[in-house]
Amino acid sequence: MGARLDYLDTIRFVAMLMVAVCHACDPFNAGATYGVGEVDQDMFLWGGVWGSAVRACVPLFVMLTGALNLTSEMPLQAFWRKRITRVLWPFLIWAVVYNLFPWFVGLAGLPESTVHDFFVWASDTSPDLGVCMARVAEIPYRFDNLACHLWYIYMLVGLYLFTPILAAWVRTATRRQIEWVLLLWVAATALPYMHEFVGTYLFGECEWNEFGLFHYFSGFAGYMLLGHYMVRYLPARIVPSLLYAVPAFAIGFVVTLAGFRHMTSLPSPTPEQTELFWRYCSPNVLLMTTALFAALRLIRTGGVVAAAMRNFSVCCFGIYLIHYFFVGPTYKLVEALSLPTAVRVPVAAVLVVACAWLVVATIKRSFRRTTWLLG
Repeated sequence: MGARLDYLDTIRFVAMLMVAVCHACDPFNAGATYGVGEVDQDMFLWGGVWGSAVRACVPLFVMLTGALNLTSEMPLQAFWRKRITRVLWPFLIWAVVYNLFPWFVGLAGLPESTVHDFFVWASDTSPDLGVCMARVAEIPYRFDNLACHLWYIYMLVGLYLFTPILAAWVRTATRRQIEWVLLLWVAATALPYMHEFVGTYLFGECEWNEFGLFHYFSGFAGYMLLGHYMVRYLPARIVPSLLYAVPAFAIGFVVTLAGFRHMTSLPSPTPEQTELFWRYCSPNVLLMTTALFAALRLIRTGGVVAAAMRNFSVCCFGIYLIHYFFVGPTYKLVEALSLPTAVRVPVAAVLVVACAWLVVATIKRSFRRTTWLLG
């Protein structure tokens, strides 16, 4: 169990670093994808390269959720109470802080453009308290681009709601039965491409029905089941794991990057087309995710490194919540340092994670009860 927990901590660390890379790409891609700011083709190239390389970040987190929770025998209501409340209160607090940020900027007497310096996707930078409070009122059902990363929490709560139901089935399911369900889910990951390149309405979908044949086998729950399956049934062996991981990641990455570059080269791509090959529930991202999970399971840590990874795991949810505050400033910093464009994204990402980790670890060390704030 100790070794298992060690490599899960390592996967969590890598996944969070990849999330930071993903978001550090935002200032690089904003101009070329959604017309936010000027387009620098060299920056856009490397934003696309790094952004494509780390698309497995969220699926890795979801696989960890499945590996850790699908063996739970906790009653449904007890599970909901324990898991959902642990993420709900910190989410609500930080969602309010993000949405009030323009107001805080106004109170500090800073120019309105400061908001955009922090949050490149911000669509409304008005410091008016009424405008900010209107966004706050929408938090229960909608996230704002000021806190675009918080979309994940809505999805995570949905997974937690479904976990006890899926866990009850997993306890009685055979390996072969789980494999059949995973096979249907893998087929469902192709739906976004079929909708784009084959037709809008497929497998029973129509104007009055969006729930087609594969609907109930689609989405992030498949990654959760996959995480449980790989930990339970697939031993971590070096040669087989690497023989799969290296070509699988390479193929997934090439398809992801080539697809992203193609879609963004269209005359006027829609947001859905821009994100098509970056969708987390897609065959190419699935390949990269399973490749990384298989490879990272091989890593064994000990001593100081293991202790650091355990501390990071404790801090990880808080790091996720606050890290986006550091994305804009670190971009400005690496820009001012005139670093080569190819390395600006990973350097910024490391700084983002380091700053967020330092803040969260300091708060957790300074105060006894921080669960309500940082999970």
